[in-house]
Amino acid sequence: MTVFGTRPEAIKMAPIILKMQEQLDEFKPITVLTGQHKEMLDQVMDIFNIQPDYNMHVMKEKQTLSSITTAVISKLDYIINESNPDVILVHGDTTTTFAASVSAFYHKIPLGHVEAGLRTWDKYSPYPEEMNRQMTDTLSDIYFAPTKLSRSNLVKQNFDEKRIFITGNTAIDALKQTVDDDYHHDVLDDIDSNHRIILLTMHRRENQGEPMYRAFTAIRDEVLKHPDIEVVYPVHLSPVVQKMAHRVFDGISRVHLIDPLDVVDFHNMSARSYFIMTDSGGVQEEAPSLGKPVLVLRNDTERPEGVDAGTLKLVGTDYDNIRNNMDELLDNSSIYKKMSQAQNPYGDGQAASRILNALNIFINNESGVNQNEK
Repeated sequence: MTVFGTRPEAIKMAPIILKMQEQLDEFKPITVLTGQHKEMLDQVMDIFNIQPDYNMHVMKEKQTLSSITTAVISKLDYIINESNPDVILVHGDTTTTFAASVSAFYHKIPLGHVEAGLRTWDKYSPYPEEMNRQMTDTLSDIYFAPTKLSRSNLVKQNFDEKRIFITGNTAIDALKQTVDDDYHHDVLDDIDSNHRIILLTMHRRENQGEPMYRAFTAIRDEVLKHPDIEVVYPVHLSPVVQKMAHRVFDGISRVHLIDPLDVVDFHNMSARSYFIMTDSGGVQEEAPSLGKPVLVLRNDTERPEGVDAGTLKLVGTDYDNIRNNMDELLDNSSIYKKMSQAQNPYGDGQAASRILNALNIFINNESGVNQNEK
């Protein structure tokens, strides 16, 4: 059973579900949506042609973390009792992930954590994701760590090394299925073909308010400074984010505020960008595969491999720091080249296969060979 409820989770779980559907002699996939996000989640499911077996529809207007958590735990009771899965798989660090992990524990169902071991070691950064993933790892029985560093984080916390498998990140698996050389989007018709596109995403709770205002203002002023750049910003549906985006960017013709993009649109827009600015975790993993530098609008990241490799740079939300780093990428070709050609540390597009191989070892209770160094 896979349980997920947000757009990023769906993108990263889809390759696993599709791979299971190719191996129905070994796996019977049960797909459960919580509906923590709705419109954006439905888009991904349609694109990958995955039909859920259950959908809880927990999304409510003005939902809180507490209401999501209790709704998921409560509604999963019936689903787990009815389907009696051998293993429950969750992904990453959402409230859905944590709540489903608690439910798996209550039902004594083994739990597998896809993208396990990511850490900032600061429980409020990002909030609530850092503690969601730490508590999920505490409840898990098998760990699919995307990198050696995430594995070492788990080992540091004394989790059983024999149950930790380095798999790469399923985001790279998904990326291979979506980028198209013939892609087109209407916003591209409004952009001079000689201009450079900066793709922007920003929505995290800890950045809302003054940090977001500082970041948006810095980006706006860079657009006014450089006549050959255009910003494409798929604005998150959060009313707080929508309000701030329009407050700062309205009237700036080379800033394009558009509706949220589905996974195909976003991956292809990323591929056509000059560089990317984001506070998203998934984008930090995807961009290196496309050769795109990333300025991370956060002070820390649970994905430091990209920083170490040189493809990501933490710039936070300080006005001057954002502008200085944008200037470097826009005006210094050697810095841009170094970041754009950095090696992707997050995988090779085979993560889903490795996860299913590890599941087979776990489910069949075989001694097997620990694949950590493969």
